[in-house]
Amino acid sequence: MRIITPINDNWLFLHRECELPAAMPDLSDPDASIVSLPHSWNAVDGHDGHLADVNNPGRDWSQGDLSGEVVEPYDRGAYWYFRTFTAPKQPLPGGRTYIEVLAAGQQAELYVNGVLLTTHKGGYSSFRADATGVLKENENLLAIHVSNRHRSDVYPQHADFTFYGGLYRGVNIISVPAAHFDLDHFGGPGVMVTPRVAEGAVISHTTGADGVIESTADAEFEVNSYIVGLPNPKFERISVNYSLISLYDEEEVWNVSRPVEAPAVTVPLPDAHLWSPDTPYLYRFTASLIWNNEVLDEVYLDLGVRSFSCTATDGFTLNGLPTPLRGVSRHQDRLYKGNALSEDDHWDDALIIKELGANSIRLAHYQHSQVFYEACDELGFVVWAEIPFITIMNEDPAAHDNCVSQMTELIIQNYHHPSICFWGLSNEVLLAGKLNDTLVENHKKLNALVKSLDSTRLTTMAHVAFTPLDSPLHRISDTEGYNNYFGWYYGTIEDNAPWMDKFHEDNPDIPLALSEYGCEGLINVHTDTPAAKDYSEEYQAIYHEYMARAFAERPWIWGSYVWNMFDFGAAARNEGGIAGRNNKGLMTMDRLTKKDSYYIYQAWWTKAPMVHICGRRYSVRPAGQTEIRVYSNQPEVTLCVNGESQTLKADKVFIFQADLTAGMNTLIARAGGKTDVVVLEGK
Repeated sequence: MRIITPINDNWLFLHRECELPAAMPDLSDPDASIVSLPHSWNAVDGHDGHLADVNNPGRDWSQGDLSGEVVEPYDRGAYWYFRTFTAPKQPLPGGRTYIEVLAAGQQAELYVNGVLLTTHKGGYSSFRADATGVLKENENLLAIHVSNRHRSDVYPQHADFTFYGGLYRGVNIISVPAAHFDLDHFGGPGVMVTPRVAEGAVISHTTGADGVIESTADAEFEVNSYIVGLPNPKFERISVNYSLISLYDEEEVWNVSRPVEAPAVTVPLPDAHLWSPDTPYLYRFTASLIWNNEVLDEVYLDLGVRSFSCTATDGFTLNGLPTPLRGVSRHQDRLYKGNALSEDDHWDDALIIKELGANSIRLAHYQHSQVFYEACDELGFVVWAEIPFITIMNEDPAAHDNCVSQMTELIIQNYHHPSICFWGLSNEVLLAGKLNDTLVENHKKLNALVKSLDSTRLTTMAHVAFTPLDSPLHRISDTEGYNNYFGWYYGTIEDNAPWMDKFHEDNPDIPLALSEYGCEGLINVHTDTPAAKDYSEEYQAIYHEYMARAFAERPWIWGSYVWNMFDFGAAARNEGGIAGRNNKGLMTMDRLTKKDSYYIYQAWWTKAPMVHICGRRYSVRPAGQTEIRVYSNQPEVTLCVNGESQTLKADKVFIFQADLTAGMNTLIARAGGKTDVVVLEGK
């Protein structure tokens, strides 16, 4: 039976560049320390700004060419992790022992007992190494050499986020019998299941008392397994069994067996509950390898059935219903943790986004943790997943091979997640590079690769704003997005809607998303006259007021993704007096403060009554008449200022004129049974 043993404690970390030591160092070495996983050696210096270039205030849109050498102001090196372990005892002859690394940023070499077992290029996907042949009976030494140095053959090359180094997702020992589901198949589960609405099936919709639409349809599950280590030439007494349990009512809905020499099968499921953001129904799939009345190996996957499409005129359609995707982008780092996040951290992020009311997340700009994809499955987010082919294409042919490798791992490792509907090919590849035939051809090859691995999902890419409308990069992927920052890096807020309309008019065949948009907002910067580049919380709120309404009026925009849900590490930045970070988040990097801009989206995207008074951190302001903005999803808001009430009817944004007296003023907003209270001091 498969046994997975996490080994995340008692690692010795050697923070020194050197060759593999002859023996594990001890704590007498000044560069050695004991750490637990997840761990990153630049969890702090990757965003604390202590070395940020004061002459580098973020990206420069004036030239569109940043291809010069970039020196990131944080620790980019190659260091060692060591741990001893006892080899698991194999109850049956021929069993195998694997080391599984859930992520190592950005490249890794894995040694057991001094023998190099594997190398891995790419900091965001899982990889495994079969250690069976080098194991000793008792103590074994595992050494992992991890590097976040720049390499010409590994993406990302350059990007506006920190490339954290370390073993930041954990390590497992996996013990399996000789016959098992393949652990060498690109880090995947060894099983691929394709749930789909059956051809010709009619999708039925039922609206509940709460207004939630539940959808059902006849479905089918196409199953295939990759099984290795079988006896040869006969497959005597070994079979593979598949079962499916509805997590909706915890009942088994089918159970089938297949001979191991022909494990593929398609199984129907009448009246399947369909997955959607409002009804994220899941089915627990189990694949079991059975021999002589015992289970040799077993794999579990949570699956969902859904039908989706995307067109330039209708936008995104899910289960036959128009479903404009309105959401956020997310980076995987936190304050003083870097990207060494716990499972609880990942779930907290997902729950915060759910509270916002988003129905979609763009997981930028790389493969995220399995924990987060699972959260998206369970909570109901449509996901755009992508690889770090970003900012610039390296001419080194090995760099394209790395794109192929990272894309293959992304798809094979995450094929089963119902939340994922889009595979992203690239992001802003013209920002620091030039358009050429190789760049276009590489995109075509990547798109073809995705379709060969997964014909069920859509491909997409995110264009930098100045990508020409006649660029040959258009119409390669099924859908497209633009990263537009009108009202921040260039132009005005009011340029956004006309640009979308013009693109739609000129390209009636391209399904369009706004894959990034946003502006910086600092919670300690306030003004009565907000303007672009003032970094005030007030300007960020006004910016997003406009954008949220613009998207609500354009359902043909298939997806819109705020950049970003959370402030994140961008070590070379120095903007608004805060170095080392990108502060465009709707929430601070420590996840402790929701900016006013968070609540305008909550007003647009949630159904439960809410009300929020803006400007609470502008707590000391001139006495006299002042503007008070209130966000609510209710049609009417009452604001009481020092006992004097006024009521307004509006749509999402309620703008009151209030008289503040010298001293302390109490403001109370009421809407739909909800109340918000703010105290402001007039000077």
